[in-house]
Amino acid sequence: MSIHIGDLTPNFDVETTSGKINFHEWIGDSWAFFFSHPADFTPVCTTEMGRTAQLADEFAKRNVKPIGLSTDYVEEHMKWIDDVNDTQKTVLKFPIIADPDMAISRLYDMIHPGESTTEAVRSVYIIDPDKKIRLMMTYPMNVGRNFDEILRVIDALQLADAKKIATPADWTPGGKVIIPLSVSNEQAKEIFPNGWDTLRPYLRVTEL
Repeated sequence: MSIHIGDLTPNFDVETTSGKINFHEWIGDSWAFFFSHPADFTPVCTTEMGRTAQLADEFAKRNVKPIGLSTDYVEEHMKWIDDVNDTQKTVLKFPIIADPDMAISRLYDMIHPGESTTEAVRSVYIIDPDKKIRLMMTYPMNVGRNFDEILRVIDALQLADAKKIATPADWTPGGKVIIPLSVSNEQAKEIFPNGWDTLRPYLRVTEL
């Protein structure tokens, strides 16, 4: 199954370290950061699980719920969480999905045979409250994710939704933004009363 940005995220019922969940019901009115791991008790994954736990307040500020996945059982996940907490000096509270049969990994195209036929690559899905996939990133097994970038793209997506803007290359919160081509100059006067700079007819930048 191919999954694309803008698709309704596939729903599923599954066992997790926080009990059985229905994915759509679990997301509720929040955003979701859904990220996969090759296996429990692996070094890069341990640091990523720990970093997500350390950033719990940052995700909460953005109304984002993290949820992990690894192709092992809940029992292994629970033992692994002890290691994560100990080595990364944190307290992991978000759920980790058990996917020993790789059913969800295959549903979300996380199994890349060129990497492994039994372990999920490092996939990231950012899902909005309407249950639509808004961003996808895939990392190889031996490269840890950049969590500053994950928070940055969540900020960009949420700002774009709220203010009808787009963000330029290397945008960070507080930086100038782009007025999309779908917004006419007349509409822009109402939305952006402080005005904008027209670098080209198709490139208008402004400050919020």
